[in-house]
Amino acid sequence: MARVTLLKPKRHGDERGWFQETYARRRAAEGGFGEEFVQDNQSFSRPKGTLRGLHFQTPPHGQAKLVRCLRGRIFDVAVDVRRGSPTFGRWVAAELTAENGHQLYVPVGFAHAFLTLEPDCEVAYKVSDYYAPQSDGGIRFDDPDVAVAWPLPTDGLVLSPKDLQLPRLAEFDSPFPYDGEPLPAHLE
Repeated sequence: MARVTLLKPKRHGDERGWFQETYARRRAAEGGFGEEFVQDNQSFSRPKGTLRGLHFQTPPHGQAKLVRCLRGRIFDVAVDVRRGSPTFGRWVAAELTAENGHQLYVPVGFAHAFLTLEPDCEVAYKVSDYYAPQSDGGIRFDDPDVAVAWPLPTDGLVLSPKDLQLPRLAEFDSPFPYDGEPLPAHLE
């Protein structure tokens, strides 16, 4: 069983700057998520208020993600979309910044999105399966049944045409089974 987890890797700093281990499979397995990541993705978002998501890939190509912000600040969100989950439709979020170095682990069965909180943000994330267009899916960022409390006004957000066409959660027949691990009430 895997759960949405906020990771706070230690940084070792001196007068030159800092060093941080951003991923170690052994530590990931000790933390409860040991799947093999097979692809690294990176995005650049020029305007503040760019929203990417809420995305997922359905089985058999479900993707767990390990997300970090390389430049700027983002509001990173995970929404439980596992059928039968007592936390179905609920969300958690964390602010990931280049400064804090935090990462968000998002298991299979969760929709994921991030909102840029300043201009020129770069985000990198590892995924546990390759991109499969036939499995590509998502739900609307402004679905009132999910009610994500975005920290910027939603009427000025920048989204792709594809993301504006995503269905509401109520229109989504989830193929993701509940694994017995509810979404945490908040991230620490």
